Amino acid sequence: MAAEPGAWRLLSTSFFWLCCLLLLGRRAPGVAAARSGSPPQSSGSSIRTFTPFYFLVEPVDTLSVRGSSVILNCSAYSEPSPKIEWKKDGTLLNLVSDDRRQLLADGSLFISSVVHSKHNKPDEGYYQCVATVESLGTIVSRTAKLTVAGLPRFANQPEPSSVYVGNSAVLNCEVNADLVPFMRWEQNKQPLLLDDRVVKLPSGMLVISNATEGDEGLYRCMVESGGPPKYSEEAELKVLPDPGTTSNLVFLKQPSSLIRVIGQSAVFPCVASGLPTPAIRWMKNEERVDTESSGRLVLLAGGSLEISDVTEDDAGTYFCIADNGNETIEAQAELTVQAQPEFLKQPTNIYAHESMDIVFECEVTGKPTPTVKWVKNGDMVIPSDYFKIVKEHNLQVLGLVKSDEGFYQCIAENDVGNAQAGAQLIILEHAPATTGPLPSAPRDVVASLVSTRFIKLTWRTPASDPHGDNLTYSVFYTKEGVARERVENTSRPGEMQVTIQNLMPATVYIFRVMAQNKHGSGESSPPLRVETQPEVQLPGPAPNIRAYATSPTSITVTWETPLSGNGEIQNYKLYYMEKGTDKEQDVDVSSHSHTINGLKKYTEYSFRVVAYNKHGPGVSTQDVAVRTFSDVPSAAPQNLSLEVRNSKSIVIHWQPPPPAAQNGQITGYKVRYRKASRKSDVTEALVSGTQLSQLIEGLDRGTEYNFRVAALTVNGTGPATDWLSTETFESDLDETRVPEVPSSLHVRPLVTSIVVSWTPPENQNIVVRGYAIGYGIGSPHAQTIKVDYKQRYYTIENLDPSSHYVITLKAFNNVGEGIPLYESAVTRPHTVPDPTPMMPPVGVQASILSHDTIRITWADNSLPKHQKITDSRYYTVRWKTNIPANTKYKNANATTLSYLVTGLKPNTLYEFSVMVTKGRRSSTWSMTAHGTTFELVPTSPPKDVTVVSKEGKPRTIIVNWQPPSEANGKITGYIIYYSTDVNAEIHDWVIEPVVGNRLTHQIQELTLDTPYYFKIQARNSKGMGPMSEAVQFRTPKASGSAGKGSRLPDLGSDYKPPMSGSNSPHGSPTSPLDSNMLLVIIVSVGVITIVVVVIIAVFCTRRTTSHQKKKRAACKSVNGSHKYKGNSKDVKPPDLWIHHERLELKPIDKSPDPNPIMTDTPIPRNSQDITPVDNSMDSNIHQRRNSYRGHESEDSMSTLAGRRGMRPKMMMPFDSQPPQQSVRNTPSTDTMPASSSQTCCTDHQDPEGATSSSYLASSQEEDSGQSLPTAHVRPSHPLKSFAVPAIPPPGPPTYDPALPSTPLLSQQALNHHIHAVKTASIGTLGRSRPPMPVVVPSAPEVQETTRMLEDSESSYEPDELTKEMAHLEGLMKDLNAITTA
Repeated sequence: MAAEPGAWRLLSTSFFWLCCLLLLGRRAPGVAAARSGSPPQSSGSSIRTFTPFYFLVEPVDTLSVRGSSVILNCSAYSEPSPKIEWKKDGTLLNLVSDDRRQLLADGSLFISSVVHSKHNKPDEGYYQCVATVESLGTIVSRTAKLTVAGLPRFANQPEPSSVYVGNSAVLNCEVNADLVPFMRWEQNKQPLLLDDRVVKLPSGMLVISNATEGDEGLYRCMVESGGPPKYSEEAELKVLPDPGTTSNLVFLKQPSSLIRVIGQSAVFPCVASGLPTPAIRWMKNEERVDTESSGRLVLLAGGSLEISDVTEDDAGTYFCIADNGNETIEAQAELTVQAQPEFLKQPTNIYAHESMDIVFECEVTGKPTPTVKWVKNGDMVIPSDYFKIVKEHNLQVLGLVKSDEGFYQCIAENDVGNAQAGAQLIILEHAPATTGPLPSAPRDVVASLVSTRFIKLTWRTPASDPHGDNLTYSVFYTKEGVARERVENTSRPGEMQVTIQNLMPATVYIFRVMAQNKHGSGESSPPLRVETQPEVQLPGPAPNIRAYATSPTSITVTWETPLSGNGEIQNYKLYYMEKGTDKEQDVDVSSHSHTINGLKKYTEYSFRVVAYNKHGPGVSTQDVAVRTFSDVPSAAPQNLSLEVRNSKSIVIHWQPPPPAAQNGQITGYKVRYRKASRKSDVTEALVSGTQLSQLIEGLDRGTEYNFRVAALTVNGTGPATDWLSTETFESDLDETRVPEVPSSLHVRPLVTSIVVSWTPPENQNIVVRGYAIGYGIGSPHAQTIKVDYKQRYYTIENLDPSSHYVITLKAFNNVGEGIPLYESAVTRPHTVPDPTPMMPPVGVQASILSHDTIRITWADNSLPKHQKITDSRYYTVRWKTNIPANTKYKNANATTLSYLVTGLKPNTLYEFSVMVTKGRRSSTWSMTAHGTTFELVPTSPPKDVTVVSKEGKPRTIIVNWQPPSEANGKITGYIIYYSTDVNAEIHDWVIEPVVGNRLTHQIQELTLDTPYYFKIQARNSKGMGPMSEAVQFRTPKASGSAGKGSRLPDLGSDYKPPMSGSNSPHGSPTSPLDSNMLLVIIVSVGVITIVVVVIIAVFCTRRTTSHQKKKRAACKSVNGSHKYKGNSKDVKPPDLWIHHERLELKPIDKSPDPNPIMTDTPIPRNSQDITPVDNSMDSNIHQRRNSYRGHESEDSMSTLAGRRGMRPKMMMPFDSQPPQQSVRNTPSTDTMPASSSQTCCTDHQDPEGATSSSYLASSQEEDSGQSLPTAHVRPSHPLKSFAVPAIPPPGPPTYDPALPSTPLLSQQALNHHIHAVKTASIGTLGRSRPPMPVVVPSAPEVQETTRMLEDSESSYEPDELTKEMAHLEGLMKDLNAITTA
């Protein structure tokens, strides 16, 4: 019967866990997992319990020497026994074939002989023990560092020294820190015995205190590290007798700041020397260190302080104070205590089912703050969508699967060490369903709401249970293509909707729903495929943001790459703000850390980080706050005052330094005082940080003392106040009663103040602490002011003029106030005139220094002759641009007679003026000085570059632009670059120079239907500016052909063909023909056809009339106007009519090459691309006759044919003088009447081209002072002739827009001549010169005329040609006579 209660307990426990297991699947994911110690089970299933698996012993950091043996201990517990392996630097060791390293029975690693050399260190590194149990899992130990002491090297060797008897001596011997435990000292080559008087510090330094004669000798240190010992050099120590004099107090060794781990020892060395022999005492944070009663704090030989078993409370600032009665010196050092990682909360074992979410909790502490990583079965857990680090250190596993089973370890690590703690996860099978009907699949599962990061699902009850009030539902979901499935349960029975949160945008998820009743889970619904909405992929918050102070003025912030980077992180923006302010500053950072300098000392700042990708800023991190380190105060205490109490004591009062200058918590004050007669004998007193006064007692009677105060922080002592003096009383005065009445009181009223003066009471034996002055209008009790007892006058300020004031004076001491003395006064009326203005500065000069700097200087007549400023006057300089609309000045103050104005705009006129101010007086503004800053190369390209096609001329474009925004000077010119290849080198682009006053330019003869790229560059006197961005323009497709043998459209009577082979700078505009005229042309062709039929009929009947029409048709066919049929031999050439106003000089082409200077260009051309040139009207001749005088014509054009080596040649215009001689021939009587004024042979030369024809052709011409213009007409036929210019037509002339243009011509065939006639004017350049030959173009050949005219049979008869030749010969003689003259 005794066993029955135990059986009942077992049965009840089994029943309880059975119920828990049945309900486990229905619980929400956050509570579905069972924690450690809860082994759920079900009837018919085996009980799965957690298996104890942990380390009994873990390896620790070890120091070894070369050649010695090392054991790294490790032992693990488990049933069955685990298999032990070792990792070195993260890689498993193969101990089977290793002769030096072997695995011991308990799992420890044994290294028989450590190998270590300069270039081979196979044993040094980090070791980790790995324990594995098959079918259970793997755990790893903490990492242990094996350090091998290096070869002995002395960085600092002992040096000879001497010491007085009773003083302390220090011998240095500095070796590697790892070798200090293996170092010892010898005296006279014998081992030195260490005791309380002779000690070796942790650094290896030997300290000998209270030196005796027996300490004399030769000292050396030696290192034994597994090999032969290595000795340092010997140094002699001499012990000198006491000289009986004093010597300065100096530190032989000062303490230095230390960093120690809890449990270690810390030694602050401090050794001082001087006569008399100094005594050493220690203070920590202004409190005396008790080395006598404390067992952990020990004073070593010489005065060094040793702290054993360091704790966090030992951290702070330690002061070593050496005092020998005559002098006191101090040094300080800080002890920083660190702590290894320690677990505040370890992970616990967890039971769970598949598809659930679990969280392993892990909370650690340490100093510095540890970092945490997770390991599963010995392998690092990499954060992903299903393994996440939450709440800094916890591990969350989403959508459990069977393979997630195993051991999970939380590994914490900082600079001091590392630690690990683990837990086991067991995945349970679902309990089998009980007997009873199960629900069918839920119906009509739909996604009723789809967002970027959540989806709301709804469904209908299963068909097996239409009401479904008692049904609960589980929604299983997973990413498409991922086998890991998660579950979300409804919150209450009968609920048929659920919202799935924390989804990823633009991601496809698969959902299915299952219903459960009291018997178990039913059928699953068909899978539902839903895709979340996309969103802008912004980065998430940067994890592990940390901020720590690195100095009193700098803080370093570190972080890691956001887990949801959503694309490449371009940069980070670090925001920081001083606590208590609302002004946030930011800085762009490209790495994962940044140090911000220039911060305020001992000030708290908050920091946050925002990551940026191509979409913009991401999610900000949480703010982290950190305070900069404290520092010594940067200012002295304020308001220092002294109060003499009696003949032997003085009270000193002060206020703390300004808050901005305290730089930390004020821990105390250092009061120093001395007799004024003995300035070297200084006495010091320390006061706590909250005390603002100190009573100094034991002083001498009637003696003057100096006092000063300095503030202290944990970092040290700040600056002290100036010395303040006072004198003790000769004898102790009576302070048992109040002072008597002052002996006298005098007042002197002013306008707004009254000066009060007095004398002390006659009875000098009563203590007077001070005087109280009361005053007011009609009553002395309105305000009261207390002054020091030494003071004998006071000025009462801020009074009303013309007012009656009553004033009282009372002496007081600690007993009370004495009898008052009264006086009254009336302030003066306010009749003081305003201060007269000062004289303004004179001689203001502006000296230009650069494009943005001007120095302003002036003189001040109110100063002495040497112009030296000795008072508090200052000068105000103002300036502005000299633009009438600009009235806004800029100002700056100066205390000297000059000022450097910077930041000005280049090539800008500024005006400057100066005024002087002294107190309340100011002068008027001086006379202005002006200065224009130097020019600077343009810093911006021409803007608003546009390219348009010229109407009616598809192969001509017009480039327009605006000047640069930052021209920085007068634009002297532009250069247009253009090319068909935007990627071509810039020297392969074609360039066109344009003068600086032009904002448009015309380029001709471009290839049709071809993309061109244009850039523009501006220049001024300082150089070239940047190029504009390339502008693309595609020329239109060809709308017609004007080549040889083609019929030209009706271009009007002004049309004339270009000269064959000429290098004319003029353009070749075609008649405008757009698509709107197409219908008109078709109708016109029909009408012309009918007219031609009628004309043929008339032609047959009227021979004489048709003969006359043939002559006109021949002439017009040469001009390209219309095609007429007729016989050219019937046409008589008119008399030669020369306009001397249009005669023009061209450079003589002496080369036998038909086209000597024409080169191929990268842009293809052919002879048919040349369009005819419009005829210039004769009525415009006199208006443009002098257009060649040094100015670029609006219709000036250049050509690529004159450029060498595919590089353009810049042609500069030169000034020509007007012609001095001219020849005019009157028309002959044979001239055609006005009714037939449409001539066949019109002047081809455009007078607007005179300028472009006067460009220099070579560098020699550019260098010459005056260049001689010569005729430049290419010979094309032996027959040379002049044509009669056309009489102006009766109708109004038509002009093309005057735009600069540049024809782009190619070489033409030598035998392809399109004849035209050119006139020339001949003049001189103001000096005699030899005759100038004039070469003129030829008359048309019969063959070429036939080639140009369709069905034309007209030609000149031989007798007509003979007459024409004779006429031309006479004309040539006249021209030669003119040029000779």
